[in-house]
Amino acid sequence: MTAVVIIIIVAAIVLIVALVLIAKRRGQAKQESLRQEANDTRDRARASQLEADRQAAEAEQLAARAKRDALAAEQQRQVAADHRTTAQDLHAQADEIDPDVAQPES
Repeated sequence: MTAVVIIIIVAAIVLIVALVLIAKRRGQAKQESLRQEANDTRDRARASQLEADRQAAEAEQLAARAKRDALAAEQQRQVAADHRTTAQDLHAQADEIDPDVAQPES
């Protein structure tokens, strides 16, 4: 009878040790799974940051191009205004020279 009690106690100890080891391995597996998930999340974050940086650089290029285009347009408007003024002055000069154009009386 004493041998049976000893066998039951030893079996219980072995069972407890086995359960502790199984629980420990599950905990380690869970930690490894969480580490892997964290690494995957960091990889996605890096990829997202790179895409954001690329889009920001593209936006800056577009803004610079738009500014250059706006400056060129303003310059063309100024050139057109200068040509318009020159044309008006030449028309006025031609009217002053032309004997067939009625001159205002002074």
